[in-house]
Amino acid sequence: MPPAAFRVREATQADGTFLGDMVVEAANWRPGAARPKHQLITDSDHSRYVTGWKQPGDAGFVAVDANEEPIGAAWYRMLPRTDPGFGYVGTGVPELIIGVRPIWRAHGVGRALLQRLCDHARTQGFARISLSVERGNFATTLYRSEGFAVTSAGHGRDTMVKRLR
Repeated sequence: MPPAAFRVREATQADGTFLGDMVVEAANWRPGAARPKHQLITDSDHSRYVTGWKQPGDAGFVAVDANEEPIGAAWYRMLPRTDPGFGYVGTGVPELIIGVRPIWRAHGVGRALLQRLCDHARTQGFARISLSVERGNFATTLYRSEGFAVTSAGHGRDTMVKRLR
């Protein structure tokens, strides 16, 4: 069991590589079905979430342990209609991505990151925020408890949206 001590800080441009690691963690949530990092990061379906981080409109937070080692991250991007992400719902709605190192899952890290990111999006004037989650992913329970609701179902995944105001 990991120590309970962690804190959340704003993500910087230097966190881009770690965000890539968290895309891999998010995609590899299912035990025994891991896809290699190089395969995920070079795939445009996943690379769009980190390529060129931190662009205008991008925002995010990183959780770090007591030794200041990053353990999780949540961030959003404003993806264009011409290159939408899995959870794209429309222009002007940021799409969030979240990943937490497996040993830190179910210890409040994801919830703290999600709350901080949604609060930030609200202060930036966004009315909604979206995400995509594969069916069967235990994180769906977290998203529902934080006010996200399924707005559309895709092939094996759902798009969820939270109203921020």
